[in-house]
Formats: sequence, C-alpha cells, structure tokens
Amino acid sequence: MELRFAGEVIHWRGPAPFHFVRVPDEEVAGVREAAALLSYGWGVVPVTVTIGRTRFTTSLFPREGGYLVPVKDAVRRAEDVELGDTVDLVLTLGA
Repeated sequence: MELRFAGEVIHWRGPAPFHFVRVPDEEVAGVREAAALLSYGWGVVPVTVTIGRTRFTTSLFPREGGYLVPVKDAVRRAEDVELGDTVDLVLTLGA
C-alpha cells in the first residue's frame, strides 16, 4: 500500500523529542486496516518514507486515533526541513 500526501512537520515532546508528520485523517482507516497484518507490536506499522530525494525506513506511531510519521534529524538536515514546514511524503506500508 502506498500513500502520497503533504503534511506539516510538528514536534512532540513524548519521552524523547521527535519531529513528525501526521497521517491525514482520510488515510487513517486504510492504515489501520493494513496495521492488522503488518504491525509488529504496540500498533506501530513499518514503512518506507520518501521526502524529497531522501528515502528511509521507520515505523508509524499510533497517536490520538491516528498515526504519526517520524522524520529523522538526518532527513530534516538533508532536505532542509524545519519545524512547521509542509513536506510531501510517499509512504510505502510494510517496508
């Protein structure tokens, strides 16, 4: 399953500070359905993400009824992405 969308880079303080992009509400039902087959625990879903020219693997985090895409610091530096920027993402679930 592949998703393409744009989203704002947000900060979540959680146990450790991270930057994320929220999966749009209209995509959450499809992700949740795929998660039933793909999740390896705690509801996280393995994905491959592309932002700009940078492709990386990570896992979607379930949060407040939706999912968050972690954006690694190395990716933010490589793509010159700052907090509050809107980025285009391609997600491939089940990476």
